[in-house]
Amino acid sequence: MSQSRRPGAAQARPSKRGRPVPPPRRSAPRGGGRARSAGTPPRKPAPRRSGKARPPAPPRRPVSLGIGHPRRRARLLVVAMLFVFSLFAVQLVRIQGLDAASVSQEAFGKRLKRLTIPAQRGTITDTNGVVLADSVDRRHVVGDSTAMATYSERVGGKKVELGLEGAAARLAPLLGLKESDIRATLEKAYAKKSRFVYLAKDVSPTQWRAVQELSIPGISSERTVRREYPQGTSVAPLVGWVGSNGQPGGGVEKMQEKSLVGAPGQHIYERAPDGQIIATGDNSDKPAVAGKNVQLTINNDLQWFAQNALIQRVKETKGLSGDVVVTEVKTGRVLAAASYPSFDPNDMGSAPGYLQLRPFDEVYEPGSTSKVITMAGLIDKGYATPTTPVTVPPTLRRAGRPFHDSESHGTLNMTLAGVLAHSSNMGTILAGEKMPAATLHDYMTRFGLGQRTGAGLPGESPGILAKSGADWKGDQRYTVMFGQGLASTAAQQAAVFQTIANGGVRMPMSVVKGVGDGKGGFTAPEDDRKPIQVIKPTTAAQLTRMMQSVVSEEGTADQAQVPGYTVAGKTSTAERYDSKLKRYSGTTASFIGFAPAEKPEIVVAVTIQRPAGNGHGGPVAGPVFSKIMSFALQQRKVPPSGNAPKPYPLSTEPATEHQ
Repeated sequence: MSQSRRPGAAQARPSKRGRPVPPPRRSAPRGGGRARSAGTPPRKPAPRRSGKARPPAPPRRPVSLGIGHPRRRARLLVVAMLFVFSLFAVQLVRIQGLDAASVSQEAFGKRLKRLTIPAQRGTITDTNGVVLADSVDRRHVVGDSTAMATYSERVGGKKVELGLEGAAARLAPLLGLKESDIRATLEKAYAKKSRFVYLAKDVSPTQWRAVQELSIPGISSERTVRREYPQGTSVAPLVGWVGSNGQPGGGVEKMQEKSLVGAPGQHIYERAPDGQIIATGDNSDKPAVAGKNVQLTINNDLQWFAQNALIQRVKETKGLSGDVVVTEVKTGRVLAAASYPSFDPNDMGSAPGYLQLRPFDEVYEPGSTSKVITMAGLIDKGYATPTTPVTVPPTLRRAGRPFHDSESHGTLNMTLAGVLAHSSNMGTILAGEKMPAATLHDYMTRFGLGQRTGAGLPGESPGILAKSGADWKGDQRYTVMFGQGLASTAAQQAAVFQTIANGGVRMPMSVVKGVGDGKGGFTAPEDDRKPIQVIKPTTAAQLTRMMQSVVSEEGTADQAQVPGYTVAGKTSTAERYDSKLKRYSGTTASFIGFAPAEKPEIVVAVTIQRPAGNGHGGPVAGPVFSKIMSFALQQRKVPPSGNAPKPYPLSTEPATEHQ
């Protein structure tokens, strides 16, 4: 019998697997009433109660578990904080553990400051130890404007703030500067928060000690070295100078740079953030190594005398410039090398444009002083003797052009000695053309023309000389015999006369006597040059005797005589080529000689460029030679001359009128 069902009740229906499946739920009708079964008529709405109606319930807020939820927010904050702290922890572990050494070193490097300690440049002295160039300690005063702003003093037991204005007022009289200038510098630096500004440069150690006694915070100094030249202008072109950048500018300063410069040191110290030195910090010093001292062959007293004698004569003759070279016969050492105009190496700002050493740098046609080379070749090779007759006509034509002497004359019957004494161009050509051009060129080269002296001075010129005698074309074949058509320096010309005075042996010319050995002594510089026997000793003796006549009353330079001593020498009055005008203008007047003639010790070469009135070498340069030679011989205590050889006859005739 089937089971009765309640009307409207849903029966369970079997599933595919045989299990009963519960009937689906019916959702409740809106209004909260019961669900009615199918076929049941709808209920009538209940009548409203009298009185105030109950307000409808507010809608329920849906339950949410997003980030806006307080608990979820708290959890996220905790996680974020843990993450941040973990980063700090990792960084701390890295810094304190893994990278501790590198981080510490980096911090140490930021505190560490390095200052270069300049090396003391070597001293340059003359042959007797007189200082020609020296280095002195100086200071650059530096200020920290932020620290100096805290400057104060105790007045009557009270602290008085002075600041930058007070610091400027205290510093100005000590540094020799205007208070307003220092204050303006400090205020400008303070506005930029600059902790480093130069307040004064190149102050003396005494000034710096006075500044230190003020105890102004933030004041420090940089040590520097300044080059000083006690002898001033007298040795300036020779010694040279050192520029503000510490680089040598010429002369011995540049020539001996490697020996003089030394090696700088270093001062290392720790500095706090406020700029103060940490006294207990890691401070160390690497001392500077001073440069080596250099001793020259120059005699300072002779140099000074030669310089002043030259200046006086250039001014008297209204010349353009001049130079003097004094050498020692037996050694080739340069005892003096004067040059005018000169300059003050202590004040390079006022120096003129030309700063080189003229005796080694300036080239010119030497003129008649080169005649001694022609005479040397003729005698040495046997083409002539001092008494060989030479008939000199009023004019002489060679290479399609006329030649003449400086003064007109008739036909003269001279000896070779007379040709040299009277400085006859035509007589020199007539005698010299007997000698092949190649032979003359060889003697010029052996005497040192066309090449540097080897003294080593920067800027030295080798002069101008043809590569061979075959290169002398046209009239140059003849002009070179009396010193035109070639160019040389005063130093080269001095070397020619040193060779003759030294028995025909050319000694290497030198300026440096020794370099400091670090033990208080000096070591002679390396020099592979060797003495050269240029002419025979007998030739040198005959030339010396011939040149004695030049300084006699019959010669061209009686103004070069030195009381008490015999002198051998030669004058020159050469046409001067002006490179600016591109033509000849004025003359080069010179006299070169040595004394005592019978036993030579000193060579003096004097050259004056473009004296007024086209002056001749004898009257222009002779008096300067006489003064300098007299001073040099007396300084060396050379005894007066004894019996000198009798001069050669100047003419083949019993009496010759001097022209």
